[in-house]
Parts: sequence; C-alpha cells; structure tokens
Amino acid sequence: SGIGRNWPWASGGSSILAEFGTLHLEFVHLSHLSGNPVFAEKVMNIRKVLNRLDKPEGLYPNYLNPSSGQWGQHHVSIGGLGDSFYEYLLKAWLMSDKTDEDGKKMYYDAVQAIETHLIRKSSGGLTYIAEWKGGLLEHKMGHLTCFAGGMFALGADGAPSDKTGHHIELGAEIARTCHESYDRTRMKLGPEAFRFDGGVEAIATRQNEKYYILRPEVIETYMYMWRLTHDPKYRQWGWEAVEALEKHCRVDGGYSGIRDVYNNHESHDDVQQSFFLSETLKYLYLLFSEDDLLPFEHWVFNTEAHPLPVLRKDDGNKEENQK
Repeated sequence: SGIGRNWPWASGGSSILAEFGTLHLEFVHLSHLSGNPVFAEKVMNIRKVLNRLDKPEGLYPNYLNPSSGQWGQHHVSIGGLGDSFYEYLLKAWLMSDKTDEDGKKMYYDAVQAIETHLIRKSSGGLTYIAEWKGGLLEHKMGHLTCFAGGMFALGADGAPSDKTGHHIELGAEIARTCHESYDRTRMKLGPEAFRFDGGVEAIATRQNEKYYILRPEVIETYMYMWRLTHDPKYRQWGWEAVEALEKHCRVDGGYSGIRDVYNNHESHDDVQQSFFLSETLKYLYLLFSEDDLLPFEHWVFNTEAHPLPVLRKDDGNKEENQK
C-alpha cells in the first residue's frame, strides 16, 4: 500500500530504538560505496533528533512515536528493543576512524547513564544490567544484553583516560555473569533471560525464559574479551559452549534450539536460526583464530557480525591522488 506502520504492540504505534537506531553503519558504508551522501545524512539526522530530545535520567527509552516525535513508554533495555542502538554509536565512531565525535560523545554519555541507573551487583557479587520501567528496576538480564560485555571492552580505548581500565573491568564482569548463566544450567547453555531476585542469581525462573535459540551474544563477548585481554579463560568458556552445542543442539539436519536448558533431556524446537551461522559460529571461529584475521583496526562488525571496513581518514586523499 506504500503506507508505513509500526507494530501495534509497540507502545501505541511507536518506532523501536534498536530498529531506527541501528542503520548508521550500513548507510554510512552505502554512502561511501555509492559516493552519494544522502544515505549517511538520513541516519545522522535520526541521531540529531535523539540527541536533542530530553532523555529520562540520560537514558534512551525503547519506543519513540514517529508522529509526535516524543518517547513512548519509558522502558529502557540494553537487551531486546534497545541493544544495537548503543552498539552502533560506538561502532559509528570506530568505523569513521575515530572522527565521528558526536557518536563518541553520545555513546560515553549513554554508558554513564547505564552505569548509574541500570548496572547493579548481586549479593553474590555478580554484576548485571537490569531493565528500567518508568523509574523502577526489573532485576532481569536477557541473553541479548550479554553482548554489552564486549561492547564495553571495545569502547574502553576511547573512554576518558582514567576510565579505560574500568570499562575493560566492566566488560569482564558482564562476561563472568553471562558465563554463570550458562554454567548454572544442566545443558551448560544460557537461557533467554535470567533473574536476580528472591534469592535467585543468574537463573531463569519463568518457563518462557528457559529456552536457548542458538544465540551468539555471550560468545560475542568472549571473542571481544579474548582479543582485548588474551585471558585464556575466554577461550576455555567458548570451548565449553562448543561442547554443549555439539552435545545438545546438533541434530541430523544441522543445529536446533532447546526448549528448556535446565532439563535433563533435550526438547528441540526444530529451528536453526540464521544468526547461528552469521554470528554464533563466526564469533567462535574468531575466538580461536589469530588476531590478524579481521583485525579490529581495519574492520567493524555490524550487529549481525557482517564485517564492514573502517573508513580511513586518508582514504579520500589517496583516491584524489590516484586521479
């Protein structure tokens, strides 16, 4: 029909932060390839609008109404609905050869707000990222949120000099918590979401959160932590995941998700998600590869782990000289 519309469940027809905020890398790359700046201009405009808006406690809600230009429900999540927006602020700066200062500032400001309002430590000493609902915290962390360990570590280099070690440490703490979510299941594969309340730590308490659909985020964080610290435990943890995938998820036709990772017996969901190949296996491969395979100084991974080249400041000059 040519008429745009949003999901009716998304806070009264709002747009979703992770959808409209996860276009920077691809569209900037498209402008680079085509020589047409319009693609990059479109996505930078989205960022300008978000930058100008008042943000509750400096946080970005998951919903923005395209008609009113105002936030929908004040739900904030670094997992589903929000995740890759934050990832792309940092990666837009990295892909620009660290010239995109607006992206950089928005990222570090957002991390500051996340630290203040969402990051908590359990009584057992596990650092986790809670979800924020209208000012109240839900002490739940989704598997999708586990990508943030790698993000914090990747961004450590550009943090204020007194915070570099702190960001690496934050990444390591999130990696440990997410490893615990795997380790505390029977199958050694992590649930879709896990909680920190009522004496429970890093365990799914609701039946509809106990499944594993071959998701990559925990392994993604192991890969970044390995590349940035070379601590052998990340390869060890990655290998535990490989063994669990082979034991519980491998079936005749490929690999299948699991309905309940706390069960003694596999109940397969009979689906091999596309991100299993593009992300889960790729990040495992990179975890056990040398650092000069797709090195971080030359490549940035988009949110589905497709490598895009860093656009060097001097590339344009080279092209001019060759003409």
